[in-house]
Amino acid sequence: MPKSVVIASNNAHKVEEVKTILAPTGWTFLSLKEAGADYPEPEEDAGSFEGNARIKARAAHEALGMAALADDSGLCVDALDGAPGVYSSRFSGPDCDSAKNNALLLEKLADVPDGQRQACFVCTVVFIDEDGSETVACGTCEGRIGHEERGDGGFGYDPLFISDDCGGLTTAEVPAEQKNEISHRGRALRALAQQLS
Repeated sequence: MPKSVVIASNNAHKVEEVKTILAPTGWTFLSLKEAGADYPEPEEDAGSFEGNARIKARAAHEALGMAALADDSGLCVDALDGAPGVYSSRFSGPDCDSAKNNALLLEKLADVPDGQRQACFVCTVVFIDEDGSETVACGTCEGRIGHEERGDGGFGYDPLFISDDCGGLTTAEVPAEQKNEISHRGRALRALAQQLS
């Protein structure tokens, strides 16, 4: 019988990516809303991608009593000593959004030349099964930060991130299928699926 898994995220883009990438498992993946979740969003204060993913997965598992999957991911920029890292989604402060985060990133890298704009997307996925057992998988995507936003696909830092696997295009300029093949989240989720098979 196919397993039902709740995706512990309120980010619709992320939920859609997870559902698409893990469709070959034959399992049913539900958003928090589809699973009828009604609990306060936990504070992500672990200080690591794995720790934050575990907080989210554990909260969903305990609230709903079903298998739960959560990821925590972010952008690590060499010239910024790995920042924004685990603070990627709230890089520009409490009232942040993607536009503000991207503007701040460009501002901080304004004087950094092309050869020193290396960056890496990192994703850690934590899966907690019905019985509470845990499986962890990670994925990365290497690239660099451009000087301006390009493309209207993806979300977050995608319009600025030029993946080494995209031939000079940002991850917002490539089709979703291609992005899912090379993305940090795609790699982490496929690694997870391989472990769970």
